[in-house]
Parts: sequence; structure tokens; C-alpha cells
Amino acid sequence: MPLTPQRRGEESSPASPRRGATRQVFFIESICDDPEIIEANIKEVKLNSPDYETCDKDEVLEDFLKRIECYKMTYISLDDEKDRNMSYIKIFNVGTRYLVNRVQDHIQSRIVYYLMNIHVTPRSIYLSRHGESELNQLGRIGGDSGLSSQGKRYAGALSEFIRNQAIKDLKVWTSHLKRTIQTAEALGVTYEQWKALNEINAGVCEEMTYEEIQENYPEEFAMRDQDKYRYRYPKGESYEDLVHRLEPVIMELERQENVLVICHQAVMRSLLAYFLDKSADELPYLKCPLHTVLKLTPVAYGCKVESIYLNIQAVNTHREKPANVDVTRPPEEALRTVPEHF
Repeated sequence: MPLTPQRRGEESSPASPRRGATRQVFFIESICDDPEIIEANIKEVKLNSPDYETCDKDEVLEDFLKRIECYKMTYISLDDEKDRNMSYIKIFNVGTRYLVNRVQDHIQSRIVYYLMNIHVTPRSIYLSRHGESELNQLGRIGGDSGLSSQGKRYAGALSEFIRNQAIKDLKVWTSHLKRTIQTAEALGVTYEQWKALNEINAGVCEEMTYEEIQENYPEEFAMRDQDKYRYRYPKGESYEDLVHRLEPVIMELERQENVLVICHQAVMRSLLAYFLDKSADELPYLKCPLHTVLKLTPVAYGCKVESIYLNIQAVNTHREKPANVDVTRPPEEALRTVPEHF
């Protein structure tokens, strides 16, 4: 996944540059000398570390403060004068102040932008697909149809759920497609539309059923099963394309506090994979059912996920990877994992 910052001292250039190319090194240094921030960090973060499982809180605080004193004896900080020719960013007291020196390329500038926009304020990100659409009911992918009757019921249930959560300063984001906008309209609040949140473009396969794709493009159907992340629909997109398209959304999510993102199956999978650090192979098969809200709460060493089903029935749109992905497979093998639809 993109947007993962490199650790201090990692190289930001390709692993195998062309002969004659200069390898660029970018350093990231975090400096914290505020006693209140240090104590809060120990209590909120280090208590969840494997080093301190089952330990008393006061003992953890005392032990880690001793660790810090040991670090001070051996740690050498970047020197603003001696290291003035090096590329680096210094982060002081969890973002109170930054010092950036000699950013030399696009990758380094992205790392700097990312680090200067993340924060440690407690928050939650709510991910939800739109309500069930008319094309969902028919087993057709993509398109821009409106909500089904069940989808409209979900939009109402989502509105009630969000209202009961009493979320402070909640922002609501949708795609430009009708089904997400109709879902957001039921909330009765201001929302922001992002074209980058539109569903993956299925190209020539837009609004087709899996059965129709198998019948008309059997080789394409098999190739997608062989490498679903990198496969690109003819005249459409791949999951890899989608992940790159979502980078601005992810960067903005890192800056925000509480956000509800009403999106689509492939988009939701991509966002979920970023926050849960899932691999490219896992991403296209993450389960993101209709009429379910995923609440993501960033915590130390990961992200807490709560799945809330809002008790409104909907069709299943999740297709598992079939065992047989050979181009010569018979149609019944190719369609074995296709979910039921009207």
C-alpha cells in the first residue's frame, strides 16, 4: 500500500536504481521533551506494548522513564549545522513544531506532507457502503443506479445510528455516484462529494453480471481471478489503479478527526486495507457487506475495528476467489463462487 512513511534512515529511492543514479537517504527524527506528553504516551501507548503485558501501570511508567534516560546516554540527534547537507524532518513534541531540511524529490515531499498532517487526537473513521442499489439486486456491477427499497430503509437506519452516536464535528463524505448521495441525503446533514471515492471502473464490463462477463469475456474473467489486485478491466481500472486514486482521500483522512465515508465495495476494501495494513493479495477479498458500518479507531500498534450490522437485509455482493482460475476452466467452475441475485 502507498503512503506508508519510511523509518528513520530508510532510503526513499528505488531498491535497485539505474547505474549512475544517486541513492537518496531521508531521515525522520521524532523528539519529545514535554513531560506531560511523554507520560501520556507511556500510559496510552506503551501499556499496550507486548513488553508490558499484565504489568502495573505505575511500574510501566517508572520503567519506561528509566529506558528514556538510557536512550539519552547513547542517542545522537541530527545536528542542524553538521548535518545541514542531509535530507531530514524533525518532529518536535508530536507535531508542535517541525524542521524540514533539503527535501530533494517527490517521494520525500510526500513523506513530509504525510508526517506534517497526521495527528494523535482520539477519533474514529466510519466506513459504510451505500444502501443496496437496484443494480445490486440484479447482480450487476458498477453503474449509477439509485437505491432499492431496502437501500432506502438502510439510509434511514444509518441516519438513526449516526444520530445516536452523537459524534462530535462529524464530517460526511460520498462519491459522485447516485447511490452514495441518496444514502447521505437521508442523514439530513451537510456532506462532501469526492470523485476519487467513485467505485472501481469496470470498463467494458460496467453494468454486466458475472455470468455475462464469463459468457462474453471468459479469458478476462479468468485473468482477473488470477491476479485481482493488478488486473485492469478493458477500458477500466484495476484495484492497483484505485489505490493510487484514493491517495488524496487517505491523506485527508489522516488530517481529519471524525469522518463517515459512504462509498463502494472496492473503495471500502482499499481504505480498510490501508488502515489494517493488509497486503495486495488480501485487499480484493476483504469482506465489506452492504448495510454494515465499520468503525475504525486508530490505537497503539494498529487500528480497532467494530462491525455494526444495522439489521436491514440486502443481497450478498461478495465473491470468493474460485479454486480453479485457469483460462480453460468450464463456465460452471468460473461461476461457482458468484453470489445469488435476482
